[in-house]
Amino acid sequence: MKNLHTKQHSYSKAKKRVQEIKGFYIHLLTYIFINLILSGIILFGLLHTNRPFSKIISNFGIYSTWVFWGVGIFFHWMRVFGINSFGITKKWEERKIQEFMQQEKESI
Repeated sequence: MKNLHTKQHSYSKAKKRVQEIKGFYIHLLTYIFINLILSGIILFGLLHTNRPFSKIISNFGIYSTWVFWGVGIFFHWMRVFGINSFGITKKWEERKIQEFMQQEKESI
């Protein structure tokens, strides 16, 4: 009976994790799609003015949603994948220590 409960709990936990990851990727694709459209509309509108191209490209309106929404995407990514997604864990530290010790040993 306990084994069945453990399997159900594991399945439920894994399913929740998959949903979190899926939600992040949907958010990321929405971010890219919507921002491409918004930037295109803004750029199209600015190109039909008599401004020089350098002034159009330096217009922060083109990039603002990318930047501000990008901060939100970053925090969503951190919540889903966590700080360990950078690959810096205790195991990584130990491997690096062993690697440097081996290099030091070989250089002597």
